[in-house]
Amino acid sequence: MTTVAPRKPWAATPADRLRDLAIFLLSAVLSYLVVAVTPAKGKLAYVGLFFIFYSVASGIAGWIKFGRRSAADLFIKTLIGLMAFVTVLPILSILTTVIAKGYRGINLNIFKTDMSLNAPTDPLNVGGLLHAITGTVILVSVALVLSVPLGILTALYITEVKGRFTKPIKFLVQAMSGVPSIVAGLFILSAVLYPITKAYSGFMASLALTILMIPTIARTSEEVLKLIPNDLREAGVALGGTQWRTVAMIVLPAARSGLMTAVILGIARIAGETAPLLLLSGGGDKVNPNPFHDPMGSLPYYIWKSFNAGSPEAITRAWAGLLVLITIVLILFTAARLLSTRKVK
Repeated sequence: MTTVAPRKPWAATPADRLRDLAIFLLSAVLSYLVVAVTPAKGKLAYVGLFFIFYSVASGIAGWIKFGRRSAADLFIKTLIGLMAFVTVLPILSILTTVIAKGYRGINLNIFKTDMSLNAPTDPLNVGGLLHAITGTVILVSVALVLSVPLGILTALYITEVKGRFTKPIKFLVQAMSGVPSIVAGLFILSAVLYPITKAYSGFMASLALTILMIPTIARTSEEVLKLIPNDLREAGVALGGTQWRTVAMIVLPAARSGLMTAVILGIARIAGETAPLLLLSGGGDKVNPNPFHDPMGSLPYYIWKSFNAGSPEAITRAWAGLLVLITIVLILFTAARLLSTRKVK
């Protein structure tokens, strides 16, 4: 006696898959015909008309098979799919464009040499990104050292201490998260560089990046700390620990993965900032390991300078720099995603 494998009631049957394929092909053909005979032209017209026809056809098919409620359900599902596609489309377009235009400027030599002896208009086989990558790493590292303690301590004050200044501090953190990067650069330029140091350096740029990084770390850390159950805090106090000992020994270790995510998101927030670097770093073309002396290069400054040069070689260098920068940011976001995912055993 043969047994029939159980099937989930909501699983699509072969007939459902055939119907969906027919609706898809019909919508594609109709959108092509409408674009061919009307003034509507371009890829956007194809995509828009396709989703309109697909939504209508799915709704009609659901109405015929299951009735009005099923038609409304299928229409909403299609609409949600459209919104998701519209959200992802610009990201895919950016990645595709950067990869298509930037891979030609990628070679092993760009990771071993700087631009101290070359100009952006020189052939692609000379000069490289070493000074820009090194500068970006140093700038972000200095900003990290300055902003991580401030951001996490701010989040601890808001969530754990809850003193009289909690609301003003929370308001300021939220307001700072919307400050344009050029404002942070101008503030450091007018408040520190002109009256005190009177010289461009990587440290000046790192101060501006710190201003931009603190709100991201503080707000993310605050949300992470709110997820820690109060039972852990009460257990620490019940065992005789002070508030700060409970926070240091129980709360922070429990929130470690989330705090690491906050730090990585903060790094990704400032990795591509350009305006403060144009105002404060000086944009050197040679490797400079000292953030407190002499101009310092960076990937955003290198990209901006190469695009301004205007030659085909310079523009290819700029796209290659963009590709490297986006790759670094994607790696950081992937790391943040992996760190924030906790396996349940």
